[in-house]
Order: sequence, then structure tokens, then C-alpha cells
Amino acid sequence: MGRLFGTDGVRGVANEGLTAELALGLSVAAAHVLGDAGAFEGHRPVAVVGRDPRASGEFLEAAVIAGLASAGVDVLRVGVLPTPAVAYLTGALGADFGVMLSASHNAMPDNGIKFLARGGHKLDDAIEDAIEAHYARYGVGDENWSRPTGEAVGRVRQYTEGFDRYVAHLIGVLPNRLDGIKVVIDGAHGAAARVAPEAFARAGAEVVHTLGTEPTGLNINDGVGSTHLDKLRAAMQEHRADLGIALDGDADRCLAADADGNEVDGDQIIAILAVAMKEAGTLRRNTAVATVMSNLGFKQAMQREGIDLVETAVGDRYVLEAMKAEGYALGGEQSGHVILLDHATTGDGTLTGLMLGARLAATKQPLADLAAVMTRLPQVLINVKGVDRTRVTTSVELSQAVKEAETELGDTGRVLLRPSGTEPLVRVMVEAADAVQAKAVAEELAEAVRTHLG
Repeated sequence: MGRLFGTDGVRGVANEGLTAELALGLSVAAAHVLGDAGAFEGHRPVAVVGRDPRASGEFLEAAVIAGLASAGVDVLRVGVLPTPAVAYLTGALGADFGVMLSASHNAMPDNGIKFLARGGHKLDDAIEDAIEAHYARYGVGDENWSRPTGEAVGRVRQYTEGFDRYVAHLIGVLPNRLDGIKVVIDGAHGAAARVAPEAFARAGAEVVHTLGTEPTGLNINDGVGSTHLDKLRAAMQEHRADLGIALDGDADRCLAADADGNEVDGDQIIAILAVAMKEAGTLRRNTAVATVMSNLGFKQAMQREGIDLVETAVGDRYVLEAMKAEGYALGGEQSGHVILLDHATTGDGTLTGLMLGARLAATKQPLADLAAVMTRLPQVLINVKGVDRTRVTTSVELSQAVKEAETELGDTGRVLLRPSGTEPLVRVMVEAADAVQAKAVAEELAEAVRTHLG
């Protein structure tokens, strides 16, 4: 069996790679491992369980709850809510851990299981490894396990207050109301299909149009959401709104569109919020955190605004690790994972959109003007397949090709070569002030990778 846990929990095609048996077994294993680690010492354990609207989430949720209750864990079933809502409620309710069933922006047939530690934080890798090892050894049964019986079995309760409690939390952390702002919301037919429109309306915004807010269990991410912005962009122009936001399936990320339907990506969103937080005195250590894939224009903007920048490896988990280690308040990725650590333990798309709306309302400026704090330089990404990715940093010839490209670009461009962590390919990324130059340099470097690593 290959490693089950990836960077964002366990994912697979539901009822194929991700079965009810696996969901049940992992839940029992999580209860055992956390119990052995002392997480439940002195009290009866409680877990918060939520999901996105995928049809497969119904039977997977039942399997997870059955596994937890059979292991003596009381379950608060919050139903369909975003990943950041489950994380928030895990902390707010003092639960011992949380479980979220979602495959985020993946297509409907996929699903996933993510375990959250006390406080709503990601489990340590060592705990995930222990859960996986326990499941690999015992599967869904353990002959040495003294199964609880009678009053010791876990109880299951519907926690219907979760929706209102989470929305109230979102409204409560905003620096100002959104009165006068017209908003279009694309909920991706996902976990925030109800939450996002409700939160914006309660915050004072006028929600002039919604799309992707009628989940059937089969249509999540289907032509809508943060990976399909065309409908949002068209709706912005049609409804003459001030702000458009697009969420993904589990609503942990957000992209935006301005009044003319132009995309505002994660780099631009972080830049806008960084400036706002600096002005408000809430940008701790005057620092924003982003990955090495952030646009060079973002870095230039932060330097121009007098804001320090910490760069991490690609992946929101690395951004979060850096933020927690040094106490930073703001970080994220170009893809729209924005982490506001004072208010959330993970990326929260609805909160991100609300904060953008609050900035519009406070400044009375159009989103396009706010986004102009940075100039997004043309960025070309080429995946070079079938090469030896392990030699990216050791090939003398490739290093020389990179130096020549960097010399050609000067201070107005950037080159980044990244070996894939899972596939035999190398990602070539080039930024330049001119799109034609970026494309030409990227193609030259891609050919160099094929030649020297092939």
C-alpha cells in the first residue's frame, strides 16, 4: 500500500480508492492514535465532523461517524460546511479533533478525509504517519482492542448551530461593515454555497447575483468556482457589481473579479490586504508570507510598500508553518489560499472575500484601483516531462542555461526551475516585463531541460 496521507489528507476516487471501509478504519485508527498520545486523557473525547455536498460524502460521513463512535468518541455532526468552518468549530467548541470530508477543487467523483488536531490545526506529520501505520496493521479490526460497550460507546449529535456560529465569527472579525458594496458570489456548488451569501448579506453587502449556490451533490466545481472564472467575470459586467468572489469546493480559497470582469488573483488579494493591515497596525512584524511561485510583481509591490516578505516552498502548508513559527498574521498563495492567522487556522475563502469587501467599503475605491498596488508580470509555466528531475540542481549545463536566462531578463524578470515531487517532470517558470520575452525564454529553458536531463 502506498502512502495514504498527502499534503492535504487522504484523497481518491470515492468508493474506489477511498472506500467506506477505509474511512471507517482510518477513523478508528485516529481515535486510537490520538488516545494513545494522551489527547483524550481525563475526559470523554469529542470530534467535530463536517463535509462538502458531494454525494459520496453522505456514505463516507456515515462511515467516519461509525468508526469514531465505535471507538468511544462522541461526534458533533455539523453537516455541510466549509473546511475552515469545521476547523473553527473544532477550536471554538473545545473538541479534541475534527474531520472534514472534501476533495476541495477536485471533480465530483473524488473525495477526501482530513483530520484536524485540537484547536482546528493540521495534524502533525508524525501523527498522520502513526494513524496510517495503525490502519495498515489492523485495518478495520484489532483483536487486541477492548471495544467500548454500553454507555462507553460514542454518541452522535446533530450540531445545527454550527452554521450560525461560524457566520457570526466571520462577521465579528471584520474591521468594518460592507454597506454600499454590490457583490457577485460563485460558491462552486460547494461547501460555502449557503454560508458565503449569508455572511456577505449579514455584513451589509448587497448580494446582487449568485452562481454555483445550488449544490445537488453531483455538480460541485462543475464549470463554476475558483477554477472556472468565466461565468463570474461575465456576471460582474452584467450586474455592474463592485466585487466578485469565486470559492472552491471546500471554500478554503478565494479568487476575485473586479467591476470589468478582470481576475484578481491570490497575489493581488494578499497585496491589498497587506497594505490594509499595515495601515491598521495588524500586520504583525510588518511581514507577509508567500511562496516562491508568487508573481515578481507582488514582490516588487511589497518592497515598494515597505512590507517585508518571507518566501516558502510551494504549498499552503509551508506558508502556514512559516506563519506559525514566527507569528506572522498574513500569508498565502497565488491560487487564492489566503491565511489570516489571527482569525483562522487555515485558508478561508469566505473570510478572504469579506476582508476584500471591507477594504472596498472603507476606502471607497474600486477593486481595480486597489489591485493596481501591484503589476502582475507575464508568467509562463512549462512542464517538461520524462526527464530526470533529481538532477535539476546538479547539472552544470542546466545551471549555465539558467544563468544566461537570468542575465537576459535582468531585474525585470525571474527564472524558477522546480522538480515535481510526484512525477518525472520539471516545471520551468519564467516571468518578464514582456509576455513575448517570457514565452521565448521559457521555451529555451524547457529545451535545455530536455537536452541535459533527458
